[in-house]
Amino acid sequence: MFSLDDMIQFLPSLLQGAVLTITVSLLAFCLALACGLATGIARMSRLWPLRVPAAVYIQFIRGTPLLLQLFFIYYVLPYVGIVLSPFVSGVLGLTLNYTAYMAEVFRSGIQAIPKGQWEAGASVGMSRRLMLRRIILPQAIRIIIPSIGNFFVSIFKDSALVSVITMRDLMFSGQLLASATYKHFEIFTMVAAIYFLISYPSAKFVEWVEMRLDVARRPVVLGIRT
Repeated sequence: MFSLDDMIQFLPSLLQGAVLTITVSLLAFCLALACGLATGIARMSRLWPLRVPAAVYIQFIRGTPLLLQLFFIYYVLPYVGIVLSPFVSGVLGLTLNYTAYMAEVFRSGIQAIPKGQWEAGASVGMSRRLMLRRIILPQAIRIIIPSIGNFFVSIFKDSALVSVITMRDLMFSGQLLASATYKHFEIFTMVAAIYFLISYPSAKFVEWVEMRLDVARRPVVLGIRT
């Protein structure tokens, strides 16, 4: 069972892994957020050279497991001369996976804006790009905050999969310790506790952001709160 000596012995290594887990998760989330917006807009483009590749990418990524994508990036790409470190492979895999899902979230948020908003912007001479930036996106983001927040939390948990490509994150650190000491119960209980201590504050932060923005109850027309 647990002892203070065990915690003192295992905690430094697990915390080092936790730092790497947080770093990978935050970097992948920020990249996926930016790429998801670009892909979502491309998915709605009137130009088929943008729309079709974006649609194919989204369907392919959503139709294959994240674990397989990580394996492909780290173990298969070297056969064609592309060798990436575990850190880069992990960030790239999480980014590509979450980009596809965020693209659909952005697309649904943009399509949820009434067409009258587009027509009102066009009536005052705004270009489509300007309308998207000044009118549509601010409203769409308020609508999709809950979904984006869920991704913000879940990416920490999904980052545990990068352990399969030998990245020494929290999960991999726990596996190494458990293999060396055979104290699986103690170590993986500590791993679970650390994941919870990362995820729970993140979830509460998302709830705070939702309350601050008051997404559901404050409509916005032409970028002006009513």
